[in-house]
Amino acid sequence: MKAPLLLLLLLTVVLTVELGGCALSSLCSQPPSKWCSSLDSAIQCGVLKQCLESNFTRSRQKTTDPVEVALYYESLCPGCRMFLTEMLFPTWVMLNEIMSVTLVPYGNAQEKPDGQKYVFECQHGEQECLGNMIETCLMNMTDMAYPIIFCMESSTDVIKAAESCSELYSPKLSWDSVMSCVKGDVGNQLMHQNALKTKALNPPHQYVPWVTINGEHTEELQDQAQNSLFTLVCSMYKGPKIAACGGGAERRFRSYCHNE
Repeated sequence: MKAPLLLLLLLTVVLTVELGGCALSSLCSQPPSKWCSSLDSAIQCGVLKQCLESNFTRSRQKTTDPVEVALYYESLCPGCRMFLTEMLFPTWVMLNEIMSVTLVPYGNAQEKPDGQKYVFECQHGEQECLGNMIETCLMNMTDMAYPIIFCMESSTDVIKAAESCSELYSPKLSWDSVMSCVKGDVGNQLMHQNALKTKALNPPHQYVPWVTINGEHTEELQDQAQNSLFTLVCSMYKGPKIAACGGGAERRFRSYCHNE
């Protein structure tokens, strides 16, 4: 009897969402990227059908290694900000099924040991060191770090926007806890790891933004990434071509707010 009851419950929920999806969506307190994170949030946000279809589609896809894109950058470097906001993040939004992203905010900074800690000097001054540290701590504290960093880097003032961007995309994340990381031993050690990763680059980085694809950097790959990262990722992915890359379009549920 459990299976029929579960099916009846699911059908009831689907019908409820279908009838009131647009009204229910106004009650959702999470960013859209989190709406499918649980059954409750999917129902509250009026997207249960879309979430069920998305999970079913992904479960049918063959497991293929994603294209690994790493960006070595500085939080206040103009060229880094442009690449991150206009090329990397939009590509990740479209192709996150087939690509992974690693952000390493450090770039042309320098570190000096100071007892058990490290002191950092950044190319664009203390504010850039602060921005690098905030973004590093965010990546260690929330799975919404990428949208928050995009929000920061696309703002007029990267540092001033940090708290409001965090509140927008991860409202449950305490800003005090972020700043505790920034000012404490955890942040210091995380930034030291960024320094080690940057220093280990082969060939050594000569500028930022510095892009690696599947751990490799060449001037050709750099140029392709900066001209059209989307095209590069689609061409390098070894699995079945997804719809965004021009593959066969799969049937997906769509939600509309009808004119009443």
